[in-house]
Amino acid sequence: MHLGQPRKLVLSIAIFALAIMAMLFDFLPAAVAMSTAALISLLIGVLPLREGYQAIDGPVLVLLAAMIPVGEALETSGGADLIANVLLRFGSDWPVVVTMVGLFLLSMLLSNVVNNAAAALLMAPIASSLANGFDVSLDPFLMVVAVSASCAFLTPIGHQSNTLVLGPGGYRFGDYWKLGLPLSLVVLAVAIPLILTVWPL
Repeated sequence: MHLGQPRKLVLSIAIFALAIMAMLFDFLPAAVAMSTAALISLLIGVLPLREGYQAIDGPVLVLLAAMIPVGEALETSGGADLIANVLLRFGSDWPVVVTMVGLFLLSMLLSNVVNNAAAALLMAPIASSLANGFDVSLDPFLMVVAVSASCAFLTPIGHQSNTLVLGPGGYRFGDYWKLGLPLSLVVLAVAIPLILTVWPL
């Protein structure tokens, strides 16, 4: 069984390691470092140009490109403030933590319907408005969005990995929530206390 070319394997690891080091030491922003690493990999033949082109997920790029202006429109039109005010009105008599749990659940549910990055783009302005409304630190609210938007365990369309195993695994749409719901609740129970510990209000 052929397991690839060792020389190219070493080159690819070296390129990836250099990109990580560039990000760690703030030589380059993450997007620039990883894009440069991908371009170098193509130029020196670590990854054939045809395979690199085929690896581009067009629908995801279009979705993200469409959701960025939607997220900005949600913020500039006042939609984010409107949703945040509704949450604030219902949660004004509750501790801030309860509202954070609500934000977590809302973002988690959204990430199971749209791409997780798109869900984060949509929920970030709402998190910002909530933090301003409670007059607390923004950091824990943004971390709640970041973690909850990654919890796309309930449907096969929430993340590409879920979709990839749907056919080969013989799964049905309803199979995902059976394991995904307990896993999501475990993440919620662990994430909120840890976020508040590392990024206090």
